[in-house]
Amino acid sequence: MNIIRVKDAQEGGKKAFEVIQEGMNKGVKTFGLATGSTPESLYSTMVASDLDFSDKISVNLDEYVGLSADDDQSYRYFMNSHLFDQKPFKETFVPDGKAADLDAECKRYDQVIEDHPIDIQVLGIGQNGHIGFNEPGTSFDITTHVVALTESTINANKRNFEKVEDVPTHALSMGIGSIMKSKKLILMAFGVEKADAVKGMIEGPVTEELPASILQKHDDVVVIIDEAAASKLK
Repeated sequence: MNIIRVKDAQEGGKKAFEVIQEGMNKGVKTFGLATGSTPESLYSTMVASDLDFSDKISVNLDEYVGLSADDDQSYRYFMNSHLFDQKPFKETFVPDGKAADLDAECKRYDQVIEDHPIDIQVLGIGQNGHIGFNEPGTSFDITTHVVALTESTINANKRNFEKVEDVPTHALSMGIGSIMKSKKLILMAFGVEKADAVKGMIEGPVTEELPASILQKHDDVVVIIDEAAASKLK
């Protein structure tokens, strides 16, 4: 792992952008993208840049089950408003949270990933060590699947909803097996609430109880963390 320490999320986003820019200079075409507050500084830097993404492809990690693409809490809406509307890509893929047959949607999305191998995958990390919505106990081999979200994840997401009852309880998520096939990974983590997960990911044993720990087995990982998130590392 290449660990880069930064002072805050803004600097972290700029460092992640540098990795993406370097990749594009080497011919990278397909990006795996994440949602949530962590990558916002990266996306704002991408939007402000003069880089052209019109021949690039993006494949997103996940989507809430039950939310349509035009729901302002859906991850498709998030990606459109934070990135795609200002920086158009050639193609953008996000799981369909309103699919009538979720198992068929998982198979369809696995085919999307197979047809568009990911060059650089952007990741955040949950307080419980999840990546994507791959919660503790998820098999390292799993591909796209339906996830029952844990109480801690629902509580972390409720700030975006009027009341906790509105928070979706299930999501579609790219699996850890698919994430690990990406050629390069960029994981960003900011804030003291991520410190335990970051410590487990970098210094702990590789265990399905902390999904991000599998990144120790990947050949090319860039970890971008602020001092608060790094505060429990040896």
